[in-house]
Amino acid sequence: MASGDFLPDNKHVISMVTFTGAPAAPNPSSIYNGEQVILIKTDGSKFSNGDSWKCVTCGIPSEHRVGMSTMLDYPQAFDDGKRILVGDNVIDCGEHLLASDGCNPQNTFIYPIRWETTAPGSSTAGGAMRELRIHPDSKHIGFSSFTNTGGKLGQFAYFGRLVFNKNPSSGLPLAPRYDVHNVTVLFNPDSTPPISIKGNELSLNPAAITVGELRGFSGRGKKAVYVGSPRESGNTDVFSVDLQTGTIDRLTNHPEYVDPIDVSPDDEWLVILDTRATTRHMFLAGLRDIPPITDIVTSPVTTGVRNNGPRRFFQPWLLDKHGDRGTYHGQKINGNANGIPGSYAVNDPEWNAMADPRWSPDGTAIAYWQAQTIAPSCGGANPLPCYPSKAPGGRTYRLMLARLSSRKPLKRARVDEASDVVPWGTPYVPGGAIRAREELPAGKYVLKGTAAGSVDISLIAGGNSTSVDQVVAVYHNYSTDGLKFTNGWENVTRETLSPLVSRTHWYSDLVQTGPDGYVATKKSGPGGWHAEVNVMRNFLEANGTLVTTVEGVEYLPPKSGT
Repeated sequence: MASGDFLPDNKHVISMVTFTGAPAAPNPSSIYNGEQVILIKTDGSKFSNGDSWKCVTCGIPSEHRVGMSTMLDYPQAFDDGKRILVGDNVIDCGEHLLASDGCNPQNTFIYPIRWETTAPGSSTAGGAMRELRIHPDSKHIGFSSFTNTGGKLGQFAYFGRLVFNKNPSSGLPLAPRYDVHNVTVLFNPDSTPPISIKGNELSLNPAAITVGELRGFSGRGKKAVYVGSPRESGNTDVFSVDLQTGTIDRLTNHPEYVDPIDVSPDDEWLVILDTRATTRHMFLAGLRDIPPITDIVTSPVTTGVRNNGPRRFFQPWLLDKHGDRGTYHGQKINGNANGIPGSYAVNDPEWNAMADPRWSPDGTAIAYWQAQTIAPSCGGANPLPCYPSKAPGGRTYRLMLARLSSRKPLKRARVDEASDVVPWGTPYVPGGAIRAREELPAGKYVLKGTAAGSVDISLIAGGNSTSVDQVVAVYHNYSTDGLKFTNGWENVTRETLSPLVSRTHWYSDLVQTGPDGYVATKKSGPGGWHAEVNVMRNFLEANGTLVTTVEGVEYLPPKSGT
């Protein structure tokens, strides 16, 4: 299962489901078989056949889905209520609303989306797109794509206009499809990087635009929302950037990990999926106001700790448009953090949120989906117990609907059409190469605190490589606010075993002091802390010790396999 968007009528949620057996799919030849996209009623009403759900893709003739890919993730509704973006395909019911009886297999088509990455006139397939997002104007999309440069995995985000091509004359497939035109890379290699060097002085640049993984757009469509370069050591946050001005807002700053996000249609609220109901990342990011220097080599592990293989530790949180600040860190949507494991309650910690939460168009409801913890994330060799599912049929996935009952429905307002031009980005030329993000050169540098002190930094390249794989940072009364001061050192090395797998060796002895006897530390054991992670699987294999202590509260790393 993977839940998606609401339809524009606020009464239906789109979901990708897998039909597995009787009674819905008594045999493999049934149209109710395998992965399909369905609509689910949210208002208690029924479809004309008496069911509360309707399969949109079941039984579509093969000639109506020529060239479609098997990707059916991240289902999203266009504003006409007649089309769905799913994976890198568009489901189209023509003149009929998706929820109507007129939308049936005989008049439903699935069209592939093609992004031209080769020279014009090519007869090859288009480029690989992932995590596509509809812009609120329903005329543009954003998406991400991986690159592999010199054995290193990278990712860029893109923005382009979606245009239906009924009779393509080049490129594959030579069948009706949607093409992405006027594509812009949401990156400019000549712009200010997040960390820059002048002479022997290193500078942090919070105004740098660092769109990594695109997470969508603001409710009115003026901004792109993304996971960006960290502002603090080990702390992954989401940001927004104005598509025209390049102005950046940091939306979260809690030390726990955040990734999925959706902005309300009126831009007043955020719903995020975050690990802040746990202390899973506190051993890495709990010591605040530490500059993101070790992150040059530690990002695979600081981002990979968020999961235990298929288990995510996300829960949904509601924040206002200003995001985290001071002591405000939002409201947990599904109750408090004291749920009973295995209870099947809405706050059962063994049920974790997956992928993207979604606002209803009228702003009164939020849909998200959860998965129960199953082996190998529990049971067997894993010390964590598995709990039997109490869901109907023993299911381990569930779709959740949170109603914000005190809110009045928003009036649906027209969204201005976005410009094809993103001034701070780089126009994409099919067949052309994208300049990789420049790496910092090895050397010895100094970072001055904005309020006081400094950090002596050594960036070290290993072996015959010019790429930095070790960072040594020595803190001398470093302060960003003139209140808290940090002293001590960190020494972190990354071994790159493959583009997907790295091993980190972390040694730390930091002490931070502040007003009223405030003391916080980040210390490794005598042998350090060592972690190996595959960025696609996110199973953590670790040994050693790395403990962050904030005013007497200790935060330890998760054990291997947990």
